[in-house]
Amino acid sequence: MSDWNMLTLVGADRPGIVSRVTRALYEVGCHLGEASMIRLGGNFTIMLMVRGERSGQEILDALTPVSDELGLRAHLDPVHGGLHQHLVPNFQVRVTGADRAGIVAEVTGILASHGFNIQELESDVAGDRERPIYIMNIQGFCGETLETLESALSPLVEQGVSVDVSPVDLLIG
Repeated sequence: MSDWNMLTLVGADRPGIVSRVTRALYEVGCHLGEASMIRLGGNFTIMLMVRGERSGQEILDALTPVSDELGLRAHLDPVHGGLHQHLVPNFQVRVTGADRAGIVAEVTGILASHGFNIQELESDVAGDRERPIYIMNIQGFCGETLETLESALSPLVEQGVSVDVSPVDLLIG
C-alpha cells in the first residue's frame, strides 16, 4: 500500500497557483512532502507529494474548483514516499551550445554510463530564433572522480559544446 500520492498539475502560468492549490490541499487535511514547481515556457508545472486521510479521488475532487478556475490539468498517482533517502548531489554539470536535437540524450547517456544519478535537470533555450543556444544544468551524485567525468564528456567539447563539471559544495550546519 502506498503512503503518498504524486500530484501533478499543469496549466498556463499566472499568479496565485501555488497558494490556491496548497490551500485546497490543506483544507482537506493533506500533508505535503517533496515538491518541484517550475515555469516552462508560459506554463506552470507542479509535482507535489501529498498524503492524508482522503482517497486519491477525494483529493482530486477537492482540487476541482481550483483547477477548473485556473485552467489546470491535474493527475494523481499513488507512490511510496522515500523521503529523506536520496543522495546529496556531489557534482554539477553545465552544458551550453548551439541548440540541436540529441544534446540531452548524448550528455545524459555519457553520465549514465558512469553511474551518474541525475537528481535535477533544468534547461533553457536562449539566443534568438536564428541562433538558439541550449543551456542545461544538471545536479546529481556520482562515485567517479571529477576528472573521469570531464574526460568522458570531452568528445562533446570537440563538437562545439561547452561543458563544465564542478563539485557541489553544500554548507550544512
